Amino acid sequence: MEGKQSSGSSEQRLQAAAMLKTVMLKQSTRSGLNLYDHLTQLLIKVMDEQPQDVVDVIEDISHDVKRALFEDKQSTLRDLPRTTAAELLAEQQRPLFSRPEDAEQEDELEETPLPNVNEIGFYMEQAGVGLGREEMQRVFLALKQLVESQELLRCRLWGKILGIECNYIVAEAECREREEEEEQISDEAAEEEEREAETQESDENEIDLLPQSTYKPPPVVPKEPIGTGANKFVYYVCKEPGLPWVKLPSVSPAQITVARQIRKFFTGKLDAPVNSYPPFPGNEANYLRAQIARISAGTQVSPQGFFQTGEEEGDEEDEAPRDSYEVNSDFEGVPVAEMAESLSTWVHHVQHILPQGRCTWMNMAVNPEDLNEEGEAEETEEEPDEPEPEVGPPLLTPLSKDEEMFNTPPWTSRMSSTLTPQHAIAVLRSNLWPGAFAYACAKKFENIYVGWGLKYAGEGYSPLVPPQPQREYPSDPEITEALDPSLEEEQVLREALEEQQAAQEELEDTDEEDEDDD
Repeated sequence: MEGKQSSGSSEQRLQAAAMLKTVMLKQSTRSGLNLYDHLTQLLIKVMDEQPQDVVDVIEDISHDVKRALFEDKQSTLRDLPRTTAAELLAEQQRPLFSRPEDAEQEDELEETPLPNVNEIGFYMEQAGVGLGREEMQRVFLALKQLVESQELLRCRLWGKILGIECNYIVAEAECREREEEEEQISDEAAEEEEREAETQESDENEIDLLPQSTYKPPPVVPKEPIGTGANKFVYYVCKEPGLPWVKLPSVSPAQITVARQIRKFFTGKLDAPVNSYPPFPGNEANYLRAQIARISAGTQVSPQGFFQTGEEEGDEEDEAPRDSYEVNSDFEGVPVAEMAESLSTWVHHVQHILPQGRCTWMNMAVNPEDLNEEGEAEETEEEPDEPEPEVGPPLLTPLSKDEEMFNTPPWTSRMSSTLTPQHAIAVLRSNLWPGAFAYACAKKFENIYVGWGLKYAGEGYSPLVPPQPQREYPSDPEITEALDPSLEEEQVLREALEEQQAAQEELEDTDEEDEDDD
């Protein structure tokens, strides 16, 4: 009996030892090691070093064994961190904060072509709009760099147009005589290319003797010269302060006309095509310039009396709309409370764009060859029916005369603070061009636009509510489905029909006999 018990207990110990070994050989999910190999390495280290008080330092020895396994896999070389987009942009913006050593100290009394953008940002912050203090400071320095590089006479922050991939910071500057000459030279070169193409086509037609179409496209409305109308100012854009400024091309009436018929978000790439219907004549740079002209014509406002139209001798007899203005030196300002309550205290100081796409209407029915030296049409014997001239609101028209669209008032005016009205400013917001704001206080005012560059198009489309489900048709004997008759009922019905038919035939025979007797 004792032999059997001892053999049974030995088998149990072997099984327990096998289970224990299995547990010790199980690898860790974190380090990939197992307890069996670790204890083996630990005992080997103890036998090799034979430290004193092994039981007290066994934990440190175990830690050293684990550390030795990972030291071979680790490298002392570190990968260089990748340059992030924010660090790259900061490196490009660094020149904005550097001042040339040889730069002379500017005279404080000298008039600067750039307004105080920080002051404008302060007032815009009270109005609840703007780009933030840090970005406004960077934009200020970027505008200063633009003024120095392009030698601009006047420059101001027009606003910021948002895009899907990148945004556009827009600067408005006054044109120079050199720009007018460059524009005139480019127009003449384009006309020469068109003439060469026409002569080449005519030569080919003479050789081939192909039938020519009698269709004549309508004349192209010429764009306004630089410094007048929609091209009164020149605009520069950049994606971020510190990046290069790009000058936008002048806008044509065809581009403004098509821009009024389409709605496209900006991508942030000036050379991107504008896929739309009707087709837009140009790329995104031209579309951006057309939208800037539309926004300026509709939202650039100023306090009434700040500007005045220049009156010269003989102007009273001229009925043409005035397109120029000058600062009124006698302007004393309008109270803020009055400007916040009445739209009559605000006026438009940018010309209205006519349906033709120009600020000044041009009669396209007159052949340019028929114009005399003064630009007037010569009288002819047969005068065709001239189109009615397009007339828009004159310059410095009060905002109270603006029309509503989609049952929405065009403007919303308020005070920046009702708690401290003595320090508040008058804030004006455009509802037709969301993102356009203006402020005024004392003799200071400014306009800014921060938005997507799209006009308000009314409320979004909401589908009609589906009609109520139709009710069940009322049940009555006329529409109730009858039960199928049995065989006996069908036989009785057949016999009744046969008797009825026989009686009818007998009646017809008797009628015929009576007619014969007569």
